[in-house]
Amino acid sequence: MWKIVIDSTPQILSAGFKYTIPIAVISFVIGLALALLTALVRLSTNKGLFMIVKGIFRFYVWLFRSTPLLVQLFIVYFGLPYLKIKGIFPEGIKLSPWTAGIITFSLNTGAYCSETIRAAILSIPNGQWEAAYSIGMTRTQILKRIILPQALRVSLPPLANSFIGLVKDTSLAASITIVEMFEVSQQITAENYQPLLMYSLVALFYALFCTVLTSIQGYLEKSTSKYITPAR
Repeated sequence: MWKIVIDSTPQILSAGFKYTIPIAVISFVIGLALALLTALVRLSTNKGLFMIVKGIFRFYVWLFRSTPLLVQLFIVYFGLPYLKIKGIFPEGIKLSPWTAGIITFSLNTGAYCSETIRAAILSIPNGQWEAAYSIGMTRTQILKRIILPQALRVSLPPLANSFIGLVKDTSLAASITIVEMFEVSQQITAENYQPLLMYSLVALFYALFCTVLTSIQGYLEKSTSKYITPAR
């Protein structure tokens, strides 16, 4: 048993650092940028044709929060090649597993995190907006200098939880042939016929990664809250 563990560990960890962590980090960064844009668009007070844009973003959030991530991966990787548009995509939209995974994880993360950011912005008292307007600041200046820094502190715990969840969700990338940690454990299992041992081992590595990330989350929360006086 120990020989299997020792032989398998480097392969699984290599896949973790080569695919699992990069996919999670890249997808989260892109998703976070998309989430911020989505939240700001949905909170915008602009009227007229801009309402159509808000409707598109609202539909995007609804769509990705209402469907399973695994189904989304299958649609992007296996389904889009059959979406043939004459003159644009005559042979369908064919994406590599890596690209399909990044796109899907980013869109899914953006949809969920946008609600977190939107709620964080709404949690800032309206009096701060009014005070900033009274001294002549524009909406963009208020967001950049006053609202977003506070919203970041409020949204940090749930956003960190979303990232930790994304690290675990990357195991679904095995379904579209990305050779991340779970896929490697499946390949090794097919060779040694030890599913309980291999799946327990890969679960341990996911737990270790998430434990490290949880520690980083705790440090960031303390750093961003060190000037906050606890309520009495």
